[in-house]
Amino acid sequence: MSYIDGFVIPVPVTNKDAYREMASKALTLFKEYGALRVVECWGNDVPNGKVTDFKGAVKAEPTETVVFSWVEWPSKAARDAGNQKMMEDPRMKSIEGMPFDGQRMIFGGFEVLLDS
Repeated sequence: MSYIDGFVIPVPVTNKDAYREMASKALTLFKEYGALRVVECWGNDVPNGKVTDFKGAVKAEPTETVVFSWVEWPSKAARDAGNQKMMEDPRMKSIEGMPFDGQRMIFGGFEVLLDS
């Protein structure tokens, strides 16, 4: 069964093109090191919740939207090995500056429970 890395990221709306460019560069490395699929979703209908919501989870500011993304790996072991190789790859340094505040990104690894 696959293993998923999930991310929720606040990104300034004005940085959409820069985010897409950065994500495209990272995609190449993810795929090279074993990722099966990389999905980047730009928030355009992210409602405010009564108790909590995506924007609140990352403390998004009024000029930001939320990016919801995930990377699908064949297994947790493949993900761990792939991430290690990526961190050691000098091309990671060529992906200059994140077009968002990385301190407010939330992320985690997930076992697939149901996939139809």
